[in-house]
Amino acid sequence: MSIDKALVAQRFAKAGQSYVEHAVVQKQISAQLFEYLKVYCPQNLASVLEIGCGSGNLTHLFQTHFQFEQLFLNDLYADVEQHFSTIQNIAWLIGDIEQLTLPQSLDAVISSSALQWMTDLPKLLHRIHDALKPKGYLGFSTFGENNLIEIKKLTGQGLNYYSSEVLKQKLEESGFEIVFIEEEQKHLYFDHPKSVLQHLKATGVTATAKSHRWTKQSLQQFYSDYQQFHDEQGFRLTYHPIYVIARRIA
Repeated sequence: MSIDKALVAQRFAKAGQSYVEHAVVQKQISAQLFEYLKVYCPQNLASVLEIGCGSGNLTHLFQTHFQFEQLFLNDLYADVEQHFSTIQNIAWLIGDIEQLTLPQSLDAVISSSALQWMTDLPKLLHRIHDALKPKGYLGFSTFGENNLIEIKKLTGQGLNYYSSEVLKQKLEESGFEIVFIEEEQKHLYFDHPKSVLQHLKATGVTATAKSHRWTKQSLQQFYSDYQQFHDEQGFRLTYHPIYVIARRIA
């Protein structure tokens, strides 16, 4: 599936304030990734790049533990800058990371819940490898094949996700060794399928649904079909995070 980055930026910008409130899973994922970064990465890092910083879930945690001289923050749209007024030594890289020139001689590249939006992730991994110092770290979370599986089954809409095995292979082909990789599935429950759609809209992830136009009839059909994902806890929505800590070999 081709990804319209302008649409992604527009949807996330529109969801900017609601994202902070509704992106509970993304916040949990950032917190978990931060714990893994603390375990596997050195605490003193001269130069760090974060791809897709968003509202700063990972950034604010990161700066409580890691020492850095320069933090490059990337996102698609400049509105995110409002979330970072308390952090020192920031340089902004606003725009599509796949099109931007990456800073060089980095000690680490980090990213939470963003790399699934890349149109050519293997190419970006090669560029990240070249931007890192030898033995530099790449620590990120992305999503696996069962992410938002309920929506994909019912609408055919969604991103094409890598499995952890393929992700591992792509990293190794790009000159990384895998220090740590783990995946899990998280479920949210809602009182109505309409609430599922509202949640997705509030977190900006409807950016994949460019060609999907709801009608009254198709909405009712969606609500009806979603009954298959209902149990005593409510209407289920699945998130499938994959956590990776990798290191540039040489």
